[in-house]
Amino acid sequence: MASPKGCCDRPDQAADAAPKHKRTPRSPELQRDVQKRLNRAIGQLNGVKAMVEDNRYCGDVLTQLAAAESAVRRCRELLLREHLRTCVVEEVRAGNDEVVDEVVDLFRTFS
Repeated sequence: MASPKGCCDRPDQAADAAPKHKRTPRSPELQRDVQKRLNRAIGQLNGVKAMVEDNRYCGDVLTQLAAAESAVRRCRELLLREHLRTCVVEEVRAGNDEVVDEVVDLFRTFS
């Protein structure tokens, strides 16, 4: 599926060559929140790695993995909400309903 035109600063032909960038910037609050949660998840994963190396009890390791997954899941939810409120709304208003297919694919990725 081709990427929707308009929501990002990248032509479809360069899909694999260049990264996409949002046209509507994320708020500083969202940036901070996502960064904080990602840093927490990274710290938890580093802790899990150390626990495995230290041969810690499986239940404790699994609990820490669940905490890291929760932090990543919350980041995903925050960014998906942002995507729907900015990129998707902008594209639909501009008449590009192909963006709906992208959203469906994103939801499919998460299930």
